[in-house]
Amino acid sequence: MKTLTRSRAVRAPGGFSVRLDVRALAVVVLLLVAALAAGIALIGTGDARIPAADVLRTLAGDGTAYQDFIVNELRLPRVLVGLLVGASLGLGGALFQTISRNPLGSPDVLGLSQGSTAGALIVIVLMGGSAGQVTAGALIGGLATGVAIYLLAWKQGVHGYRLVLVGIGVAAVVTAVNGYLLTKADLVDAARAVVWMTGSLDGRDWDQVWPLLVLCAVLVPVVLVNARGLRLMEMGDDIAGALGVRVQRVRLLLMVCAVLLTAAATAAAGPVGFVALTAPQLARRLTRSPGPNLLPSLCMGAALLVAADWASQRAFGADQLPVGVVTGVLGGCYLLWLLVTERKAGRI
Repeated sequence: MKTLTRSRAVRAPGGFSVRLDVRALAVVVLLLVAALAAGIALIGTGDARIPAADVLRTLAGDGTAYQDFIVNELRLPRVLVGLLVGASLGLGGALFQTISRNPLGSPDVLGLSQGSTAGALIVIVLMGGSAGQVTAGALIGGLATGVAIYLLAWKQGVHGYRLVLVGIGVAAVVTAVNGYLLTKADLVDAARAVVWMTGSLDGRDWDQVWPLLVLCAVLVPVVLVNARGLRLMEMGDDIAGALGVRVQRVRLLLMVCAVLLTAAATAAAGPVGFVALTAPQLARRLTRSPGPNLLPSLCMGAALLVAADWASQRAFGADQLPVGVVTGVLGGCYLLWLLVTERKAGRI
């Protein structure tokens, strides 16, 4: 009887039915509301405080010229970048964890974040590039690292544990390269690199919003269309293949999507830690549903990052604490709690 209350079969046009998980849908709606509420609160936070009602009025086009400048030109792009980066990291983390069949299979562990950092450091330290060039370098570094991990993990296909082990090895090598690059930088470039490596939404504008928005508009539907194949792959490649899933093709496509989402998010905001690791786990605990939980993970990532940015400003003053520090502390505490819980349950 519990299964009947959790999900419902909905008849769609064309004669086929879709099973709808009511609890998962409710979680998605609540997370979207939480993300938007945190975004509105974040827009009103800063040296010039703006009440939530005035923020909504300004977004609707009825604010004063002063409010319009503060809200639409200065703070709205930052919030949108936070929502898009959080959503990209949450979805990318869910894809990696499902493909690797390992809760630690996130971009932080697999080396993608470190690869993006290496690309940015090369531009900063060796080329003295502009902000736009640093973003391009981070994107290229993340993509190159993803390709290297996939090729090194390939042996008649890519399998979960081999992917994680290769990713950990690549992450160690790239981390060493990043340390070497920092030692070769002068004081100004080193300080600039460390600020970028912390992960921050400070100074983000519409130039970061549009590329992320376009990328998410393209990749998110592609991922959701292949969600059924991804869920069947959790039962094993042989069973999924017998049910008509082109396993290696779907895995490669979704890995490319995950790498692009992660690299673009890192290029836009720096290597924001632990969002990709914790968002899918928290979403799964809320929905209590098996499977990849792609949409809940996406919404959880967006809500987590914007809420963390709001908390950093409220607790320490505007722009005094980068959001990457907050997510790192919260994510590390959650990881320790998860490990203790799993150990007590006898699963590790």
